[in-house]
Amino acid sequence: MDQDQGRLYLGRKQVGSHEPWNRTHLYTCGTGAYQPICTFINRGWRAEDYLFRLVPGYVDSGKGKCSYDPKQENVAVLINSNLYAGVHIDFMSTDAALFRTMGGRTAIRTEQYDSRWLNEPVFIQIQQIPDSAEKNDDKLYFFFREKSLDSSGGASPTVLARVGRVCLNDEGGQKSLVNRWTTFLKARLICSVIGEDGVETRFDELRDVFIQPTQDERNPMVYALFTTAGSVFKGSAVCVYSMADIRNVFNGPFAHKHGHNYQWTEYTGKIPYPRPGTCPGGTFTPGIRSSKNFSDEAVNFIRAHPLMFHPVYPIHRRPLVVRTGVDYRFTALVVDQVDAVDGRYEVLFLGTDRGTVQKVIVLPKDPTSFEELTLEEVEVFRSRAPVKTMKISSKRQQLYVSSDAGLTQVSLHRCGVYGRACSDCCLARDPYCAWDGESCSAFTPSTKRRSRRQDVKHGDPLRQCRGFNAKGKRLRETVQFGVEGSSTFLECQPRSPQATVKWLFQREGKRKVVRERAGVLKTNHGILLKSLNQSDAGLYHCLATENNFKHTVARVALRILDRDIVLALTAQDEDEEPKTRQAASYPQSTLASTPFPPEIRLINQYCQSYWEQLNPKQQQLRKRTSRRHTESQDQGLG
Repeated sequence: MDQDQGRLYLGRKQVGSHEPWNRTHLYTCGTGAYQPICTFINRGWRAEDYLFRLVPGYVDSGKGKCSYDPKQENVAVLINSNLYAGVHIDFMSTDAALFRTMGGRTAIRTEQYDSRWLNEPVFIQIQQIPDSAEKNDDKLYFFFREKSLDSSGGASPTVLARVGRVCLNDEGGQKSLVNRWTTFLKARLICSVIGEDGVETRFDELRDVFIQPTQDERNPMVYALFTTAGSVFKGSAVCVYSMADIRNVFNGPFAHKHGHNYQWTEYTGKIPYPRPGTCPGGTFTPGIRSSKNFSDEAVNFIRAHPLMFHPVYPIHRRPLVVRTGVDYRFTALVVDQVDAVDGRYEVLFLGTDRGTVQKVIVLPKDPTSFEELTLEEVEVFRSRAPVKTMKISSKRQQLYVSSDAGLTQVSLHRCGVYGRACSDCCLARDPYCAWDGESCSAFTPSTKRRSRRQDVKHGDPLRQCRGFNAKGKRLRETVQFGVEGSSTFLECQPRSPQATVKWLFQREGKRKVVRERAGVLKTNHGILLKSLNQSDAGLYHCLATENNFKHTVARVALRILDRDIVLALTAQDEDEEPKTRQAASYPQSTLASTPFPPEIRLINQYCQSYWEQLNPKQQQLRKRTSRRHTESQDQGLG
């Protein structure tokens, strides 16, 4: 996604990466039928140029830049004409490495076939993050998951989430770790929740990472999406990490396997100088100009101890968003910063493995706790294809979502779906939307209109919507028929997922609460009356309550039809045709004087109301058809 030009660049499955080389060109790599290749694409100076073509005559080897297999995940980023990539570099996908190529410098990578460094990794995200004002301290942080080395008893290794880093100015070692990273370190990312029963649920499968910039470029917020390992228990979580906590872990003790059981312990021996992981020429090593000048002791230490002892815990030591006990998992994550009337909010867009996107906002309750609200869930792919990637275009205010089924776009704000009343807009608590006096519309901070009503933090329509609530359309009463002895479903689905629903039953002017019992089943979409009888007939009110604000969502008048009469009307009679002829010979006055039961009159009323709802064209068509049928009957009688 090019935010400046407002362009979204797409590649086929075989295209492993495409990074901006300069203002006019992209550097693109693909698998090349298991022979990775790279080339440049001229995209033009401006978006209006409508230029997008390959640079003729230029093809470069893609080894160390792109995987051989399009099914393998890889990440890449261009920094100062150097391409940093986490890829599998062999045909069998057994050799995974973090590479640096191009830029006129010697290619450098992680140690080969050393499971202490990387053990069957899957790279998720990679980004440059400066550590200090000194440019020589700049580091490349990368996020991945890998198999643990601690499996025993023949069990499959567990999967662990990791964050790693290297120095951008690392040139490799002089005698040891030649053309290998000499500043490579990694640490574990923890994302877990303790249930009411005291059991800890850990989310170890790192799926996606979104790095949210802040005013301080050295301290962005790291949003990480996790799922549970295995297929028995489905769970997902989003944890947020601070760069300060990540740096503290990398500045802490190293992990070391020691003792009779060969368990991971804290390394308590002497730490060589310069401290492993320190960048040459940086704040703490101004006299060392290159990593080739590192001591053999320091290089050998980092070769054997790339893992930090302490893990990185999320802010507040608990997830921001948790989903357990559901039939889906989160697969992708992006975050948008939105300015509202009462402050700035982070809105999370979470893709799922069932082809939907959830829009979630997290509201602070106090300095140590927060509240998660799901604003809406949008079905973006009817095929229920899992969402693979998502990108936000701030310029176009669109969310681009991709899967194996294709690409689609969703507006960041769909304010009209929340309702036509001020209370509906306020209760939605969507920072993108506000009540403008007439409708729920997109909120712009620069808009100077006194009638703008928005309350994201509290969602209090009683305070925000004085004088506006009455503008909502009056709720229509719907009539629903049920047959005695059968079941029927009364639908009610409030627009806000946070609302609590209560059903009231009204008959002969008296109201009472409908409680769940043997014959009544309450669901998220309404109530099911399992076995109807005449006492169930009446008016049902669906009352939604949120933030002490109550409003009626649905009003259903239930009519019960006598079972015997309905069966008699629908039964197939062998003598139907003779009886029909006999009935046709009856005088019209006889039919008119025949007393019909109340249920039949209700059916006639229902049909009449349906007829009145038809548009004029349909009525005219029905009249012409009826007229032709009558004329043909008259001709037959004549």
